Amino acid sequence: MNLPLDDRLRLGVQTLHRRTEPATGPWLPTIDELADLVGLVDRCGYDSMWVGDHVAFTIAIFDPLMQLAQAAVLSRRLVFGTDVYLLPLRHPTPVAKQVSTLDHLTEGRFIFGVGVGGEFPKEYEACGVPIAERGARLSESFTVLRKLWSGEPTSHAGRFFQFEEVMMQPPPRQAGGPPIWCGGRSEPALRRIGRLADGWMSYVVTPDMFREGLEKIEAAAGASGRVFDRGFGTSHLLFTRVDDTYEKALDAATVSLSKRYAMDFRKAAQRYCALGPPAEVVDTIRRFHAVGVRHLILDFVGPYEERYAEIERFARDALPLLADLRRQ
Repeated sequence: MNLPLDDRLRLGVQTLHRRTEPATGPWLPTIDELADLVGLVDRCGYDSMWVGDHVAFTIAIFDPLMQLAQAAVLSRRLVFGTDVYLLPLRHPTPVAKQVSTLDHLTEGRFIFGVGVGGEFPKEYEACGVPIAERGARLSESFTVLRKLWSGEPTSHAGRFFQFEEVMMQPPPRQAGGPPIWCGGRSEPALRRIGRLADGWMSYVVTPDMFREGLEKIEAAAGASGRVFDRGFGTSHLLFTRVDDTYEKALDAATVSLSKRYAMDFRKAAQRYCALGPPAEVVDTIRRFHAVGVRHLILDFVGPYEERYAEIERFARDALPLLADLRRQ
């Protein structure tokens, strides 16, 4: 089978309301700062806005569903999404209610990106969830969410979750619920995506790695007899830095990402980031589009105080170079 992919490229922004360089503790933004960032992404002509998720992380981070609920009031055009929500940390039933509500608040412009995480085991410890169960819990949660989003009385008897004759109202704005896209690079994760998910959210992969992953997802989908009535979404979170030279962009990305992930990120930045003058960054984006990426989520890296300028600079200097792909 061939996965049903759209041709058009959509570009979103990963909006991190957090500093990577706190001077005296976690940075707490004002309401005006939060609102200004959503407005900037909208005015600059991007297609979507995305937020990540951690219960406990190396730096300060907000709850993504609450953050997007506020953002939905500020833009009536943008698509909103999570990349990715660590669903195994939570019971899927209250999450189903929250996501259904958020789907209404965004007027059906919501994509629910989920994943297992695991890089920070203390999150699982704090939530009382065995980290070794995260993959199995995620797989079962797909079923629970879709049952509850039907709007009809439904029952479930699984390994982790059980209930009888529960009817959750109202159902989501989007029929059947928002599309569930799933992150992951391992073989089990790619098979899970092929069997269960409505899309793939890749992260720290090269274009060749993306192409190979998509082939494995396609094989798993074919083996399970999947039918994609709403198409199949493909997205990639791309660390991005537009600068005068590749070297300047690499230096800024290395400092920012090394602090965010508490490790030396220079070699990873060289391999996985889109860096340099606009034409070079656009070339990397085109290579991802050529292997099947249709939603490119840009995570602008560098000093926090330059984030607004990075969003504006990319929109001014790089977006016009991608006009042909965005019109398809």
